[in-house]
Amino acid sequence: MLAATGIVLLTVTACGQRPESVPAAGGGATTPTSSSAAAPTRPGNPQTFPAGLLVVPPGQLDTSALASDYPREVFVTADGKTVYLRAEEGGCGKATVEVREETSSQVALNLIETKSSIKGQMCTMDIRYPVVSVPLSEPLGQRKLVLSSEKRGG
Repeated sequence: MLAATGIVLLTVTACGQRPESVPAAGGGATTPTSSSAAAPTRPGNPQTFPAGLLVVPPGQLDTSALASDYPREVFVTADGKTVYLRAEEGGCGKATVEVREETSSQVALNLIETKSSIKGQMCTMDIRYPVVSVPLSEPLGQRKLVLSSEKRGG
C-alpha cells in the first residue's frame, strides 16, 4: 500500500515538471521578430520551431519581466520580420503573443495565456510549451526585444 502511494505521488508530481530544454526543429537556431499588423500564428507542429530561423542573441533580449521559469527560446526569420517564441499554456489555456510597442530602438512583445471562461469546464493540469509567432512592421535588426507575459480570462 505504501509503495503504491509513493508511485502515485511520483507520477502526479512528474506531470507538472518543465523540460530543461526542448530542441529546435531542423537543428538550426532561430531569431524571433514580431509585428502588430498581423494576428499571431502557430507553426504546423505547435511544439517545434520551423527550420531556417536565427537565434536572437541573449544580449538583445530583455526577459526581466518574465517569471524565472518561463521559457526563453526566441528566434527570428532570416528577413527579421517574424519573431517565433516558446510560450507557456496549461489546462484550458491558449498561448498567443502580441506586439505591445515597436519603436526604432526596441520591440516589446507580450506573451499571453488566455484561459477559457466556460463555467463548469473541466481542464487538465498539464503545462504545454507551444511555439507562437508574430510579424513585425520592420525587421528586428539590432533592436532590443523586451518580453513580458500575462494571463487573461477565466
